[in-house]
Amino acid sequence: MRVISGKARGTKLDTLEGIATRPTLDRVKEALFNIVQFDLEGSNVLDLFAGSGSLGIEALSRGANFVAFCDNSYKAADIIKKNIKKVRFEDKSKLYISNFENALEKMKKDNLSFDIIFLDPPYKTDYIKESLELIEKFELMKKDAKIVLETDEKDRIITQIENLEFDIYDVRKYGRVSLIFLKRKG
Repeated sequence: MRVISGKARGTKLDTLEGIATRPTLDRVKEALFNIVQFDLEGSNVLDLFAGSGSLGIEALSRGANFVAFCDNSYKAADIIKKNIKKVRFEDKSKLYISNFENALEKMKKDNLSFDIIFLDPPYKTDYIKESLELIEKFELMKKDAKIVLETDEKDRIITQIENLEFDIYDVRKYGRVSLIFLKRKG
């Protein structure tokens, strides 16, 4: 896995061994960042369920101001720290080593709010719906914030979130992976 574009372009990122973490494929990551590229400059980004930190690091490389990374695995956290150091973005990031519920609550206490939020949780969970509810509850989104969901169960996720305070403004499919783009209703 590598950084595709920007200041850290071409940097090879470390990943976790095994099947517990599923990195976003380069072609999916490239498509995702082509869609949000004009929203990145100077933005605050949340990479929840960060894994290797690939999405957040790509955002920083392309001009994001700050990224909060979150993962509850200490092994993932070690990889994220290593990758952040490798691309020299320590001063533009903060790592939360915690489950997403506690991390989101801590971000609220830290007065963070985000322009772009990446949610790429383990598949076959309800973490997307639960995360969105907490993001709304803790008011972690800036006014025109965008959320990008990655899933292999598009229809199930859309059904789960249809009664939440978000509008789906785009859906893209790449093989078995779908990206669902959300913004606040209204």
